[in-house]
Parts: sequence; structure tokens; C-alpha cells
Amino acid sequence: MNDVMHPVILFDGVCNLCNNSVQYVISHDPKNIFRFASLQSSFAQKILVDFDLPVNDFNSFVLFENNIVYTRSTAALRVAKRLNGWAKILWVFIIVPKFIRDGVYNFIAKNRYKWFGKRDACWLPTPELKSLFLDTAV
Repeated sequence: MNDVMHPVILFDGVCNLCNNSVQYVISHDPKNIFRFASLQSSFAQKILVDFDLPVNDFNSFVLFENNIVYTRSTAALRVAKRLNGWAKILWVFIIVPKFIRDGVYNFIAKNRYKWFGKRDACWLPTPELKSLFLDTAV
């Protein structure tokens, strides 16, 4: 994993909210800073194991950057800070205590399938976007 040069976003590949969030990041990341892998992929599974995170719980948004793993609201805010557009202002919420931010995050994560739906299989990127994805689902 030491050879990963770009920050990598690990996301639930069957979650509609997560997939829409990835597509938002792609469209607001003109410098192509971020790379992506579904939590179900072998790449993400290795990171989860290496950092002693649950491998069957896909409720967390994970950012892997400089051999450090950020999860939940901290990961999302660190990504938002580097995007173009209005999402960048979300960084101000980093001052909110993590237990409060993660409480809100956990509430949304718990209800995301009910509110936004889910796919039968992981979303696959278009051929033009494939280079931004490190691995497909196992």
C-alpha cells in the first residue's frame, strides 16, 4: 500500500448515496487528486485488514492518505476541503466535536439504503473514469 500516490476514497459500492457522492467528487476534482475503490474490493479489504477495521461493515466512508486512514465524518470533511465548489465550505464543521459529527454521520449511514436505495451490484465506472478506480469488487 505504500506505493499509493493519491488519496484513496473507499466507499460502499452498492449504496446509491455513496455512488452519487463518488460521482460528485469526480466532477469537483478537476486535478484528479482522488482515487476510488469500493469497500467490497480486494484493495479496500486489504486496507481494512491492515488497519484493523471491520471488513464486513460497509457503513463507513474511508479516506486512505499518506498511509493514514480517516473514517466517517473526518474522512468526508477532508475530501470536501479539497474539492471545487460549495462542498469546500463543509470543512468548517471540523470544529464540531468528532462524537457529534460521527453521530450525525452514523444516523445517515444507518438509513442510507432506506432513503437512497441500493444496487444489486457495485457501480462500475465508465471506460473514461476507469483509471481513477484501483480495483473492482470481489
